[in-house]
Amino acid sequence: MSLSEEQKTLIKAASDKTFPFVERCGVKTLDVERGYCKMMMPLEPNLNHVGIMYAGALYTIAELPGGVIYLTSFDTKRFYPIVKDMSIRFRRPATTDITVEVTLSEEEISRIEKTTEEVGKCDFEWDVELKDANGEVVAITHNVYQMRKIGG
Repeated sequence: MSLSEEQKTLIKAASDKTFPFVERCGVKTLDVERGYCKMMMPLEPNLNHVGIMYAGALYTIAELPGGVIYLTSFDTKRFYPIVKDMSIRFRRPATTDITVEVTLSEEEISRIEKTTEEVGKCDFEWDVELKDANGEVVAITHNVYQMRKIGG
């Protein structure tokens, strides 16, 4: 099942303005498909006191794809996600805009839906590489989410 261009546009717009903090950071959702998103955190509004990207901004751009993947892949009238755990390992200073890409396979989407429907919740996880404009990995995160059944 693929998304229409109209659906993609709506998801991108909603993802960039999820809540005021995200909007202030200047996050942009660059591309979405079912089970996929690519996002960008700009350097300029997210500089810290030493002229590199603020660690909290890196954490934010690593966590946000969970919500975007949810919007592209799951029935928002039946399920909702929460962040269960997340760890980040910084590898080098981020001195440019940062991008992140996340893909969730159709098999994993099906497993999450089935388990959530049957049990009321389902954990799922992925590792994320945050990359600078040169393609260098500046941080790696391990993200654990939980899908929950509405009313479950």
